Amino acid sequence: MNKKGLLVVISAPSGGGKDSVIRELIKRIPHSARCVTTTSRPPRPGNVEGLDYYFISEAEFLEKIKRGAFVEYNTYAGNYYGTEKAVLERALETYDVVYTQVEINGKRSFDRLQIPHLSIFLKPSDLEVLRDRIIARGGHTREEIDERLEIARHQIAEAGIYDFCIVNEQGKFEDTVYAVMQAIMGAQVRK
Repeated sequence: MNKKGLLVVISAPSGGGKDSVIRELIKRIPHSARCVTTTSRPPRPGNVEGLDYYFISEAEFLEKIKRGAFVEYNTYAGNYYGTEKAVLERALETYDVVYTQVEINGKRSFDRLQIPHLSIFLKPSDLEVLRDRIIARGGHTREEIDERLEIARHQIAEAGIYDFCIVNEQGKFEDTVYAVMQAIMGAQVRK
């Protein structure tokens, strides 16, 4: 890949604040953007095609896997999510900083493919706060919430593979954004 921009991998459990942090970073860091993920899940209320995700059917997703269109992909809660090579390459050629939100397996794919990146894991202060955030988003059954919390326990246990693990403490969003910005600015200086 011909890279210009800094790729920033941001991971967190479901409800961990990835979207909110990335939206704020885009506002504050000039010439930065999100690498839009492709998913087979249906849009949630308020999701915008091409801004939040590229929404495709599971059959289309599987066809793209066969063609080798993804740098990484994963299944989560019964849906596919992935980073398309062409989308990532375009973003890195266009922007100084490109954010992508992936799960731990996606981060490992970037490592395995030796794609340079800065990796940040957003850790909730505790699982009860995470449960409350997932419930507040709506659209999940009790079983789905329990499944997401179990996945979160495993993700938190593996967060040590990231360059930075930043606690996204409830009510201290500004502190979280500042800590992530400091990590990015440090990486830009070293780049």
